[in-house]
Amino acid sequence: MNVQQLTHLPDLPPAVWVAGLVAFLVAVLLTITKHLHGHLTMDGLAGVQKMHAVPTPRVGGIALFAGVFAGWLFGAAEPSALLGVILVAGLPAFVFGLAEDITKRVGVAARLAATMASGLIGWAITGVALTGVDVPYLDPLMGNIVIGVAVTTFAVAGIANAVNIIDGFNGLASGFVAIASAGIATLASLAGDTTLAIASLTISAAITGFWLMNWPFGKIFLGDGGSYFAGFALAWLCVLLVERNANVTAFAGLLVCIHPVTEVLFSIFRRRMSRSSPGAPDARHLHTLVMRRVVAPRLRRLHEGDPDLVFKVQNPVTGLLLASMSLPPVLLSLLVWDQPAYAAISCIGFALGYITLYARLVRFRWCSPVTFLFVKPRRIILGR
Repeated sequence: MNVQQLTHLPDLPPAVWVAGLVAFLVAVLLTITKHLHGHLTMDGLAGVQKMHAVPTPRVGGIALFAGVFAGWLFGAAEPSALLGVILVAGLPAFVFGLAEDITKRVGVAARLAATMASGLIGWAITGVALTGVDVPYLDPLMGNIVIGVAVTTFAVAGIANAVNIIDGFNGLASGFVAIASAGIATLASLAGDTTLAIASLTISAAITGFWLMNWPFGKIFLGDGGSYFAGFALAWLCVLLVERNANVTAFAGLLVCIHPVTEVLFSIFRRRMSRSSPGAPDARHLHTLVMRRVVAPRLRRLHEGDPDLVFKVQNPVTGLLLASMSLPPVLLSLLVWDQPAYAAISCIGFALGYITLYARLVRFRWCSPVTFLFVKPRRIILGR
């Protein structure tokens, strides 16, 4: 790969700008009309994961969906065909998530099933499923359609739920998806797939339009509907990237999504260690620890005597800091996108880096990830 390849992205078509503009305007409209729908759509202050100061609308997913719909409506035929599948197949993830945003009564299992259904519908519409993941003993099995569809459905649901898990601070989940989908667009362009590049940029533009109202002041939240739909869209783009371009390794798509994927797998592990439900909310995610043990103490030293300012600023600062963690793996993916071994090693490296950072935050000293995971691992839960 040379510099000329890396910088050769398609000119942005009008549909990309329209998607971003519509998402932004719908987010603004939802914000200024919250007095009309707030009794249904507000996110309250009670809960271990709540980090905001005032009740806030949590239906930003409507803005994202509207932006993608506008991109589909005004786009060229081929990119719009890809966006149309994302809109239709993503409906279960979006609708069940939005129902939770409004009713607060849709269980974790139902939402997980909805994201899996979205992956299954995506395959049913297009016939596209992963046929290989560059893993020697698994790839021969992927030729079986049942196994291929099952792996695809599981992977899509996993990424959708992973994006939902990291949606804890202003600009975090939306910033990650904007960066990751732009990364997918660049990878597609490097592989010569301009159609997928434009579709990915449209998703990135739509989520960026929402982001402008979410960061820094959190005027509206993505909500479960938005995070599940954004996660599904990103996951489906990854599937398309690998299946439409034989020279792109599946590990490149995983590398782009490595932050939330590591987050969800590690969260399952530590919750098993504490004998709690894998779907139970808690305040021990990496982003929460970074805020409490890195960002907040430093802000307090900078703004002594003004605790209100510290409280207001710590949320967006943490969100921006954690979203920016997505940049290094995305940039590295541009170098190893066609080299499975190097891409796989990169994924392992970033996952171990995540665990090492987590260990530092809970033990207050550096230690190896192997020691942290397997030597008295209950300290992961106790934070000692």
